[in-house]
Parts: sequence; structure tokens; C-alpha cells
Amino acid sequence: MAKTKRAASGLMASYPYYLANRPVAANTDLDVLDKYSGKRATRVALADATAVRKAIVAAHQAREAVAAFPPDARRDVLEHCVMRFQERFDELALALCIEAGKPIADARGEVTRLIDTFRIAAGEATRIDGEVIELQISKRTRGYRGMVKRVPIGVCSFITPFNFPLNLVAHKVAPALAAGCPFVLKPSEKTPIGALIIAEILAETDLPRGAFSVLACSTQDASQLVEDERIALLSFTGGLIGWDLKARAGRKKVTLELGGNAACIIDDDPGMPLDRVVERLVFGAYYQSGQSCISVQRIYAHAAIYDKLRKKLKAAVAKLPMGDPRDEKTFIGPMIDEAAAKRVDSWIEAARKGGAKRLAGGNRNGNMVPATLLEGVPHDSDLYRKEAFAPVALMQPFDNFDQAIDQVNDSDFGLQAGVFTARLDHAMRAWDRLDVGGVIVGDVPSFRVDNMPYGGVKHSGLGREGVRYAIEDMTEQRLLVIRDAAG
Repeated sequence: MAKTKRAASGLMASYPYYLANRPVAANTDLDVLDKYSGKRATRVALADATAVRKAIVAAHQAREAVAAFPPDARRDVLEHCVMRFQERFDELALALCIEAGKPIADARGEVTRLIDTFRIAAGEATRIDGEVIELQISKRTRGYRGMVKRVPIGVCSFITPFNFPLNLVAHKVAPALAAGCPFVLKPSEKTPIGALIIAEILAETDLPRGAFSVLACSTQDASQLVEDERIALLSFTGGLIGWDLKARAGRKKVTLELGGNAACIIDDDPGMPLDRVVERLVFGAYYQSGQSCISVQRIYAHAAIYDKLRKKLKAAVAKLPMGDPRDEKTFIGPMIDEAAAKRVDSWIEAARKGGAKRLAGGNRNGNMVPATLLEGVPHDSDLYRKEAFAPVALMQPFDNFDQAIDQVNDSDFGLQAGVFTARLDHAMRAWDRLDVGGVIVGDVPSFRVDNMPYGGVKHSGLGREGVRYAIEDMTEQRLLVIRDAAG
């Protein structure tokens, strides 16, 4: 894109959107705020309904050219992205720090995962394999051969939230590029910069015209990405509104990642020193200021170790530094906006009125919420039942392992769960019985590697991300049967 001078924030003064591979500086209507200072950091071109429609048309017209784009060329595009992300590492991390309020250490971690995800996709682009099927299973089928290959599903629409502006985009865009699917992406209006930088880098490649569009736009104008029949797959990450989108999506395939209220079980013998367990719980509950779908929200500790764990955890949480996300020492940064902070603050106060005890935490200041730990939270409270999406965790004791599993399962969500135990039978029982998409033994549910299947059950969503698993959703099986002429 044409370079413009940088604002005081360190970001470019303005950013275009990308329509059919090309930058469009249609306006500067969307203000992007520095989430810590509350001041405008930059401006972004805001796409209207006409631009969204043009993007869908361009992607639909490009679907054959993108499908025919050779696998080695797709790999080269993805490897180019990896190289450019590495070169622009500090810029990408700063953009995250500013637009999402993400502490700089967390921001660097997300850029690293962005690179990992595109690198994994580059490898997968040239190994989307099929299979040979033995059809000669009876006398009538002698002389027939069967083969299956995977072909791109067609146009994909992607809608991503604010909390991981790079990596949640990467988990949709990279598999689509590997699979040969054109796409239209709507990033969050609160955090569009990372996605636009990715688009700028994609525009440097020789992808067919129309292969991608990245458009910051209103929710109303984005409705076309849900309802347009030319779109073959909708992939949405966000809140429970996803179920409404699925109902409106018609015949297209839909994948949803809709969050959770992740739980972690600490057995009477957790299999590691309690200090190490505390270290991982603090990370899992409070990294990204708790704004993660797999942030530890509920902690169930065996009664035999509960008091000792509570004392250690309370002390560790109280020490977490909160402040400017640019500061290397900051662990707790701002929430995405004051409305989100007010919501969770009201949930905390309601839980306390219901009998919960605050072990660590303090008063909210704007969109800054101190790391908070509670016990005795009522099971019918919002803080227990819903997704907090904030630097808040609650803890309670249990007497036996099956009771803990039942408590974890007592939730409308089921994304991932963590289990600290030295007992193999307990680990296997957790894997058998926990009603979640993933069970993490020996660590918190917040653990994720970008090539593993990731997704949930119940209200947490449909389908799986993780590059290879996303490619499966973005491709379809096509059968070939050949009859031997001599047969």
C-alpha cells in the first residue's frame, strides 16, 4: 500500500481496506483507539455494503482460478508471508499492543503464533491427499476402481473477534490459502490493523485477482457474509450470536468457535510441585488480561491441598503488575473497552453479594480491572455460569475426582479443560468423561498449539480449527469411479 506518515502511536496515520487483493483508501471513517490511553491511534477505511458485495462477487468469480493455483504456488505465498511477518515482527507486536491493549510480552507471543500458523499451512498446502478405495467387494463390482480427492469448497467468509487480531485471523486465512479457497474477511472493528497488515503482505504475492478481501465494516453490512448464497463456508469466532448466524446462513457449511468458561482440576497429587501449578494457573487465568476463550475461569482443587493452594495462588495473583501494555513488566493490561470492564465488575459484585469472598483484586478504573480471585461463588451466578472474558477466576474445593468432573461438566460450554494429576487412571477418566473438545493433562486449558484440533461442544461451537482440520472443512471429497473396459 502507499505509505503515509506514522501517527504518534507508531502506527500508520491511516489504513485502507483490501478489495479483491487491492488497497482501497475510500475514507478514514473508522477510528481505532489506543485501548490503554483511550485516544485515537489511527484511522481505517470503512467498507460499506456495496464494497462487501463487490468482494463476494470478486471471490466467486475467482474461485476456479484460486482452485487451479498450484499447491507449490500456494506454499510459496504462505512462505512469503512467514518471511514478511518475521521482518515486520516488531510492527505487528506494537499494533497488537495498541489496538488490543495486549501486554507487549503477550503481543510478541501472538506474532510468533501467527508465524507458526502460516508455516504449518505452507507445509500442509502440498499434502492435501486423497485415497484409493477398493471397490471390488463382490462379484458385481469386479473391474471397478475408486479414488477420492479433496477439492476446495469455494468462497469462504470469515468473521473474527477483537481478542486475537492476528492469530484468529491466521487460523482462517492460512488454511484457506493452503486449500485454494478465495475468502472475504471481516476483522473486528475494534482491532482491524493486524488483519490489514496481513492483507498488505498478501497483496505482494501473485494470488489470482479476487482471491482475498479484508474489510472493516459494520455488523449490518457484514450480514451479506452470512446470508449470500455464493458463499460456501462461513467461519465465525466470537460470542453466542454465532448460533443466530448459523440459523441465517442457509445451506452453506458453518463452523463456530463461541468461547467457554474453562475449568481446571487440581488433584490431591497434582504430579508437580504446587508452586509450578500456581504458576500455570496464574498464566492460564490472567494472560491476555483474561480475554481468551480458554482462559481459566473455574478452579477445582482437592480438599487435601485446597488451603495450601489458595494461600499460594492468592499471593501470586495479588502481585501481578497492571498498567501500560507497552511496559515490559506489565502482566495485566486494559480490557477492550469500559463496557466490558463494567460488565465483569457488576458480575463480581453480584457474586460477592451472593456470598462469594474476594481473595485478590480491587476496584475497577475505567477499562482496567485488577487480577481478581474469588471463592464461594454461587453456582447460579453469571460469574459461574457465563464466560467472564476478563482477568477473573474462582476456586472451590472437591472431595473426590468424579465430583470434580461433574462440576466441570455442569456448564453450558465445553471448549477445553485442564487436569493436574499424577494418576493415569484419573487422566484417562477425565479424557473419557469431560464433555469438552480438548482435555489438557498436566497443564491449564489455555494451552494451544496451532496444529492441534481446537474447538468445542455444547454452546462452545461446531467444527475444529488447527490448520489441517480447518482444511478438511474448507475442502470436499470428490469421488472418481473407473470401470475397466475389459471387465
